[in-house]
Amino acid sequence: MPPNPTILVIDDEEVVLDACTQVLASGSCQVCTAGNGAEGLLRLEEVQPDLVFVDLKMPGLSGLEVLEKIRAKHPRMVVIVITGYATVSSAIEAMKKGAFDFLPKPFTPDELRLIARRGLEHHRLVQQTLSLRREQEMLRENFAAIVSHELKSPLGALQQNLYVLVAELDEQLSPDQQQRFARLQTRLEDLLKLIHSWLRVFSVDINKLKETFQPTALAEVVAKAVESVQPHATRKGISIEPTVTEPLPLVNGDAGSLAEVVVNLLNNAVKYSFPDRPIQVRADAANGQVRIAVTDRGVGIAKEDLPHLFQDFARGHTQPEGVSGCGLGLAISRRIAEVHGGSISAASEPGQGSTFTLSLPAVAAAADSPPSPNSERKV
Repeated sequence: MPPNPTILVIDDEEVVLDACTQVLASGSCQVCTAGNGAEGLLRLEEVQPDLVFVDLKMPGLSGLEVLEKIRAKHPRMVVIVITGYATVSSAIEAMKKGAFDFLPKPFTPDELRLIARRGLEHHRLVQQTLSLRREQEMLRENFAAIVSHELKSPLGALQQNLYVLVAELDEQLSPDQQQRFARLQTRLEDLLKLIHSWLRVFSVDINKLKETFQPTALAEVVAKAVESVQPHATRKGISIEPTVTEPLPLVNGDAGSLAEVVVNLLNNAVKYSFPDRPIQVRADAANGQVRIAVTDRGVGIAKEDLPHLFQDFARGHTQPEGVSGCGLGLAISRRIAEVHGGSISAASEPGQGSTFTLSLPAVAAAADSPPSPNSERKV
């Protein structure tokens, strides 16, 4: 229970207000009262209580109306409704609308103290959760700043100087020395890519990304992603076969971020596929969702790894020889999908391959447009 919490009691019966004040104030609580709903809403803004008791049966503004106004403006406010035995159904309705609990009349001092203690404890836990979330966001921001300024900048300068040094010493280096410099350059590039991935994990800002949302055609997103990954697939002897089922509704989103998700899924498919095995990319729509499924015929994913795939730094136990990664691509993709109101799921059979499916809500206008006969086209 917070020290000296403030409790607001809204009831049209003066005897109830007096009783609640006497009982609750004896427990080191500061008690404020109001004799009707309108006055109660004014007092709530004045004192910003930790807990509110409100009677459901009041003249003028009813308890349910007071509750609705409180929830609209203060969604995390803890509200307990007071009701007579004949109006328990109304109390249940109030709880469905966001009340924390209800207290039936007549009640004993012990019952009042008990329910007040539970309400204040709930308030404390809610505030603690909000505080932890704020701390988490500050840690994310500080970590991103440290990584960017303290690691990325000097490593970038080191990389540029290494390029210049190799060019200046090109004719003087032995083959072994040239290989060592090449390995240094590769390791630096890998490290900078890892830092970039860290920054992407900590910089996917929901509100800022939503500012760029607009109706987006996923067929174009798929085409751009395939074009980006195709050279990598070709080097491994893998073909990418995209298919779009028409008509495909638009989605509300950021085309660049969605392309990044599909690129991540395709890169993983190429990375974990066996050579000369095609990768299929299929885009279709059903039940108000637009889906992009990427299917490979590779090493697959162990069942025990599936629940953890989209966590930060998660990597499966089954890794083909020569495959490396930081385990952040899918975590970034999941965050981007969630920002768009969508999701990513995975299904796999070890040794048979995997399918990753990105699902996004279709734009209502597109989803409600007159249907035309479905047709498939290659991207």
